[in-house]
Amino acid sequence: MSTSKGERIISQATIEQLSTDVEIPPMGLIEQLWERNPLTGEDIGAATETAVSAMDLENLPLGSEIAVGVGSRGISNLRHIVTGVVRSLQDRGYEPFVFPAMGSHGGATSSGQVRVLDDYGIAEANVGCPIRATMETERIGTGRTFDVPVYADANACSADAIMVINRVKPHTSFTGRVESGLSKMLVIGMGKQRGAKMAHEFALDWSFRKMIPEIASVIIEELPVIGGVAIVEDQEDETESIEGVPASAFLDREAELLQRAYENLPRLPFSDLDVVIFDRMGKDISGAGMDTNVTGRIYAFNEPSPESPNIRRIYTRSLTPASHGNATGIGQAEFIHQQLFKQVDVTDTVINAVTAGSVENARIPTVVETDYAGLAACISTVGVRSLDELKIIRATDTAHLRRFYASPALVEKASDRADLRVLQNPEPIEWNHGDFVAPSPTSLHEG
Repeated sequence: MSTSKGERIISQATIEQLSTDVEIPPMGLIEQLWERNPLTGEDIGAATETAVSAMDLENLPLGSEIAVGVGSRGISNLRHIVTGVVRSLQDRGYEPFVFPAMGSHGGATSSGQVRVLDDYGIAEANVGCPIRATMETERIGTGRTFDVPVYADANACSADAIMVINRVKPHTSFTGRVESGLSKMLVIGMGKQRGAKMAHEFALDWSFRKMIPEIASVIIEELPVIGGVAIVEDQEDETESIEGVPASAFLDREAELLQRAYENLPRLPFSDLDVVIFDRMGKDISGAGMDTNVTGRIYAFNEPSPESPNIRRIYTRSLTPASHGNATGIGQAEFIHQQLFKQVDVTDTVINAVTAGSVENARIPTVVETDYAGLAACISTVGVRSLDELKIIRATDTAHLRRFYASPALVEKASDRADLRVLQNPEPIEWNHGDFVAPSPTSLHEG
């Protein structure tokens, strides 16, 4: 017997019957104080031009085709950076084309991957060069430690040179000398679905922290990789630096940039929390839907979850449009709003989860009818707490943590900390048919 989506939604009335003694605390507004100096306007163009100058171009004949790999992450200023790279290469007499370097994303289809790029403004008319998308790969080598076949995008393999553009940041499934960035894009992104699946399967026994550097080295040796454009973002996902890294320096320089990215990583400023509400999740927020460095929940073989933070319950409310239904990471939550549940494309989610080898991330949590039901269910399952003891946060998502709603216990703690500022004292939550009236905290007082 099949079950419709509607039959899986738990009503607010049911939760109220189960949680008769639950009290909902008022919520205040807290701001984290960060030092930032993002690149803007002409600075982005100048930094991109300088980055291209760092590529290994000396022995590349004029007129050569250069494959420029672009991924599926929501990187700030990505369209401007890609356009700047393309124009800079054209000005030097080369013929660039963009190819999707995003593993199995976009439903593991070439048309789906083109659609993902288009959502970020990466279209032929915008960037000024062809976009060549295929899921076809070529086997270009073999790993040394394990006999793992190494695959790469067929269009990239046919080019005279290859470069990639990616953000360097902490990964959501492992820690290592290099994590998410240029090297991973070569191994996973450029490997398409076939290469990504193979790499993830071997990583279950080997670990990505060891695999990524080794396989990236094989790719650099076997293919004409001239370098990459490494982007580091600040705590609010704005561009802090754009740097060209020649292929010969990939691993060493990327490791250094990763340390800076860790320093910039936005986190919740409390390590022990009863409930965290995220207004949204998505692939453009984090590869894991919700950044595991923020949630403290890593569901991957051979990779332990961090000791901090300790979040007892997570309730998530929606999926970003740019995710196209791919709700990978939804399994980190205990409860989700019916809106999120209805946005899930099960096929795309399972493709991503199976390719990554972390099927736990595709598990569907308990679905509730309203925000009140979600919050009440969370509070009733964290243990015995008085109203003044509950430690609750409501944030926009795991990437936008500058401002967040907080319960009185946390507002009191924040008032004694130099890195936090209380913007609004706690007030009772307003409801509209059981859902929050207050807007997402990121939209408040921005400017």
